[in-house]
Amino acid sequence: MLLDILKAFIPLFVAVDAIGLLPIFVSLTEGLSESEKKKIIVQSMFTATLLAIGFIFVGQIIFNILGIEIGDFMAAGGALLFCIAIIDIVNPGKERRMPASDLGAVPLGTPLIVGPAVLATSLLMRSQYDLLPTVISVIANILIAGLTFNSSRWLIKVLGEAGTKALSKIMSLLLAAIAVMLIRKGIITFIH
Repeated sequence: MLLDILKAFIPLFVAVDAIGLLPIFVSLTEGLSESEKKKIIVQSMFTATLLAIGFIFVGQIIFNILGIEIGDFMAAGGALLFCIAIIDIVNPGKERRMPASDLGAVPLGTPLIVGPAVLATSLLMRSQYDLLPTVISVIANILIAGLTFNSSRWLIKVLGEAGTKALSKIMSLLLAAIAVMLIRKGIITFIH
């Protein structure tokens, strides 16, 4: 089971990309007090966890109702992840500043921490590694995102803005590679 948790954790780690979100978090929370930032971090983690776990449980039911098979979702999810990775590599956009009361839920909790890439990846990991390893991996990655945000001041000093952007590009390349793997597995599922 530990190996399954690790295998589910890695693609989700790449999909969440907490280090890549760091500059966005810093720009969105610039000028806020430490207590306000902590409230936003808790709110973003709560929102992300509820959304991801809810999708892990309900996503398969929706698939059954619509007649979608896991091979369909692998190919579609892989294509979506590939598009997200390419967009992140070519044009990494910044989110606009929002009121602090809404910032933790939207855009941090979703779509930044848990967006299409994490939802697609979590459902695929559930089909490959079962429910418990996937839930543990999702929660661990959301905790890592929260810890990363909480350590933002220190991490930006250590990595620098250029370092965080470079690391984000590497994560996007890994996400693209995972996307190609998912498309390949989806096609193989269709063939069999």
